[in-house]
Amino acid sequence: MLLVVLAGFALGSIPFGVIIGKILGVDIREKGSGNIGATNAARVLGVGPGLLVLALDAGKGAAAAGIATYFAAPLWWLVATGFAAILGHCFSPVLLGKGGKGVATALGVFVVLAPTLALVAVSVFLLVAGRTRVPALGSLGGITSATLYAFATSAPTPIRMLAVATTLLLVYTHRGNLARLLTTS
Repeated sequence: MLLVVLAGFALGSIPFGVIIGKILGVDIREKGSGNIGATNAARVLGVGPGLLVLALDAGKGAAAAGIATYFAAPLWWLVATGFAAILGHCFSPVLLGKGGKGVATALGVFVVLAPTLALVAVSVFLLVAGRTRVPALGSLGGITSATLYAFATSAPTPIRMLAVATTLLLVYTHRGNLARLLTTS
């Protein structure tokens, strides 16, 4: 199972935003916000490439969780593999420990392991981001709401711990966005 967790990390480490950008002749790390994720890809490369990055980043999270599920691993191992994929995206060895914010990859993990929480997160994201026009607030509102929902509905402990760990990680990866929002408000 440790190999499956490592495979999850390796999958998460694939920087699809950078790859799609390079195919289109742009290093998105040098444009827009400098982030490798779907929001910056859409801003820099266009909506189509941004949606492709979103799908690929979510897909690698779903694939990691799906691989662990295929091996009929206990839930803790599934969660560990999914979280490893999110960590791989955020701290990709391919990018020397740098990476994205982890939102789309986390979405893919939750779609496989806790689809109801994914639905809650996406619903809140759309509501908050649509209202504020700030994707970072939508992302943080979505994962926080999903975490609260996990506890309110007595989700299995490993899923609750995944939600908490993901919330903390996303707050960390969004710390620059949060600092900018606090200084402009």
